[in-house]
Amino acid sequence: MNLYEQIRYLYAVEKLSKREIARRLGVSRNTVKRYCDGENVPWERKPRQGKCPVTDPIRETVKEWLESDREAPAKQQHTAQRIYERLVNEQGFTGSYSTIRKLVRELRPKNLQAYIPLEFDPGEATQVDWGQTVVIVNGERIRVNILCFRLCYSCAPYVAVFPNQSSDNFLAGHVLAFNFFGGISKRLIYDNLKTAVKDGWGKYVQSLQKDFLALRSHYAFQADFCNPGAAHEKGLVEGLVGYIRRNIFVPVPNVNAIEELQPELDKRCLKYQDKHLQYRPTTIKEALTLEQQHLTPLPAREFDYARTRTAEVDSLSLVKFDRNRYSVPVALAGKTVTVKGYPFQVKIYYRSREIACHPRCYQQNKTRLEWEHYLPLLVKKPRSLQNALPLRQAVLPPGLNQLKEHLLARAQSYELAQVLGLVIEYGIEAVEEAIVQALAANQYSFQAVHYYLTSKKKPVTCQLELETGLPQVKPVDLHIYDQLLGGAAR
Repeated sequence: MNLYEQIRYLYAVEKLSKREIARRLGVSRNTVKRYCDGENVPWERKPRQGKCPVTDPIRETVKEWLESDREAPAKQQHTAQRIYERLVNEQGFTGSYSTIRKLVRELRPKNLQAYIPLEFDPGEATQVDWGQTVVIVNGERIRVNILCFRLCYSCAPYVAVFPNQSSDNFLAGHVLAFNFFGGISKRLIYDNLKTAVKDGWGKYVQSLQKDFLALRSHYAFQADFCNPGAAHEKGLVEGLVGYIRRNIFVPVPNVNAIEELQPELDKRCLKYQDKHLQYRPTTIKEALTLEQQHLTPLPAREFDYARTRTAEVDSLSLVKFDRNRYSVPVALAGKTVTVKGYPFQVKIYYRSREIACHPRCYQQNKTRLEWEHYLPLLVKKPRSLQNALPLRQAVLPPGLNQLKEHLLARAQSYELAQVLGLVIEYGIEAVEEAIVQALAANQYSFQAVHYYLTSKKKPVTCQLELETGLPQVKPVDLHIYDQLLGGAAR
């Protein structure tokens, strides 16, 4: 029996006096007086009402400054450091900075807002949001963009990584997410993105961007947009952005290309489904299995999210797209082609046939050349080989590159043009193999390469059995001569 219980029992039940209780328990009469009638309990402590000679003279001043911050911009409000500096300069304060920091923490208004917990039906909604993070690509630190999706019922995530937040990347992320989930929610919840909203904001959106409207129509979903500055309206995906940045991009990934990040993100999104979130009855994977039964099925044809333009091929056999230039075969100079910009590729078509494919460049005023596109001209104009930009920028096979350097160093551009002509006729792999054989024999000429290239051809032999209809000649039996020599005939 603890002390408080003994005091209450002896006073309330035994009806003993306070003096007698103090004598029996060996405690102070003040202690008995404090607890005997039950007004005070030992597990509650009243706040200390002492005075603080250091902060009391400045308390009201600091409170006024903090109150004035309510009308100031968010990034121009008092910090504890600024308040300390003003107190020292304006009022001659002699206390420490830590004292002011504690006082500011005590007096600063608490801006914690209350929110309503939400519940979603399976397949009802998906929240979408952009985020940014830093990676190292080819030794250079760059900022990349991650497009995050999260199903509101199962909380299953999907994250796609892109160089920027352009419209084609925005649409591509949707196609990847829909394929990953195996279906589409009835509605998707966004910020007021310029790649989606053309006019208006929040519930007052008047019109959508043409490409986004086509995506919405193809996958049959509704689009809801949050009010400006109301990130809590899609809090599930807001938390996902921070989680991805802290758990997948730490330490900072070091890759050769941005495309290498996506397989790792896909794997981590699948692994995340094994989690059992707090206050949830099942794992994410189990909830996703149920939710997928309520998702809108994928259409028969995948949406083409490429940014499509038509362009005319100039005299240098180049096509302009997104402030950069890409090469096509020289035979198409002056023709009109169709250019499709995908997140990491640029594909060029002529009369519905793909004629070129380049890695996409997100810088400006850059030129992407494929030396094979210029082969017919390089063969016809050998004097240009010394300074031909496509040949200088080309990543040639080792043998051809060595032969090129040797011939150009000796001003034998005509020999090199003839070798390049073999590439058109036989293909780069066969010519490279012949060049390697020629270089092994220390032979640097077109004739040597042509010899090794054509000597591999074997004559075609015909082993068909022909029926001529002539008499058949049987082999002679020579054993009969042995009989003659032995006298058998006589």
